[in-house]
Parts: sequence; C-alpha cells; structure tokens
Amino acid sequence: MIGGARQPREDGPSPVPPSHQGCAIRSVRVHLPAQCAEPGGESGGEPRGEARGELRDRHEDGHHLHHLVWRLGPGVRVCSSAVLGGGIGPRAWVLNAQVPGGYPRLDPDRHLAEIAAAEGLTGPGAGLMTAAEVAAYTTGHDGGVTATVTTGLGVRGWAAAPDNAASGPGAPHRPGTINIVVTLPTALSDAALVNAVATATEAKVQALLDAGLDCSGTPTDAVCVAAPEPGPDGGEPFAGPRSTWGARIARAVHTAVRAGARPARDLS
Repeated sequence: MIGGARQPREDGPSPVPPSHQGCAIRSVRVHLPAQCAEPGGESGGEPRGEARGELRDRHEDGHHLHHLVWRLGPGVRVCSSAVLGGGIGPRAWVLNAQVPGGYPRLDPDRHLAEIAAAEGLTGPGAGLMTAAEVAAYTTGHDGGVTATVTTGLGVRGWAAAPDNAASGPGAPHRPGTINIVVTLPTALSDAALVNAVATATEAKVQALLDAGLDCSGTPTDAVCVAAPEPGPDGGEPFAGPRSTWGARIARAVHTAVRAGARPARDLS
C-alpha cells in the first residue's frame, strides 16, 4: 500500500475530495499499546518523552477495521516512507491504518487524510496503510526506544528479485505489509534519521530470518522513525546498529518483528 510519498499540507491533512466527502468513519479507542520498557531497561517503566500510541476501533463502509494513532504534538520530527507525509520533517501525528484486502481505492493519501480528520488530527502528519490485522500489533522496547509493528507476510519475498517476480493479474490477493513505527526520546540529525530507517530495516530482515522465514519482507513495507527536533547541537550524529541509539532501535525492532512473524512462520 506504500507508493510515492506526498508532502502534507502545512495547515493539516489534504482536503477530502467531493467523491469521498461524507464517508462514514466511526472510531473509538480500544486501548493503548504497552509502552513500558522491558525489565532491565534503563527507564524501568515508560520511556520518558515518548508518545503513546492508541489502538482505535473503526467502522468504515461496512468494514470493521483498526488503526494505530500516535499524537506526537509539537517539536517532533519524523523520517518515513509513508504514503502520506513521507520524507523528513515536523509531524504532529502518525497513523497506521488497516484497510480491507483487495483495497479498491487509488488515492490512499486522501483516504488516510479522511481517517485523520475523523480522529480530529490536525497539522502535518504521516500515514501508513496495511491489509494486515492492526489489532495484532507487536512491540519491542530497549533503553527508551519503542518499536510498534504490524506484520502481514502473505506476499513476502526477497528485495532483489528478478523482473518476472511481480504478482500477475491472476495472483490471489493476500494481506501484506510490515509497517514499523519507532519512537525515541532523543533528537537525531538528518543523517542519523535516515540511518535509523536503514538500521530498522536491517533489524527487520534479521528478525524474519531468525523466525525461520525465507524472505526480506514484502514489496510494500514501510518504516517511520519519530524523534524530537534537534537543538543547536544538531542531535545525535549516528544511528547505525553499533551506535548507542541505533543499537537500541535495532533490538527493539528485532523483538517486535520477530514476535509478529511467528504466526506467519507457524502457518507456513
């Protein structure tokens, strides 16, 4: 569900097109994903300065779906490959929305904007989509870093595949997409934010292999890293897997992806 990212409007989500105005979206909070550090973690509880994600129950066009929302507030930058609000910049919220299998719409960015509007989200944000069951999210925590992952592996494969590996028109649709949202309490430089996305991706692949799956992911995986805006010092310069914060990101992502991949491995 991830395509070319479009920058968000500075004054909020993109306007809802006339053809979709009035689309019935009713949303209620179910519960908050666990955001406490694992035993032995530095914080001994909820990582300080971290935004809490909410799991929301949604009824839309006859479908019962879920989505996760992070209300980041001011002073947070996000680096992501999200279909809505991708790239690097200040973001007030992150949305990871479940959609039905065989998703029919050709405007996923506008659809995400509709869901965001129904949630009362304002300002620039980042929106991701998946056909996987969002309520089955998994989390990993390490030293103040939290990774929240929704795992769909019905269309898994290897990144470097031959041209003819794409699914043909007669191929059955199966839920796919691994969406990773990482939050951390320390500022990162531009380069470190990009490095953090690469580190999270490396950890994802390691987790899939450790779970016994012969793949590097799905064709539509997305990563989103949220961190405070840097001050005069420019933020942490590194987020590779051997840096302090990169190592924490890698371990948190590995834990969350491996937990989410186990059901897929058991069904294989």
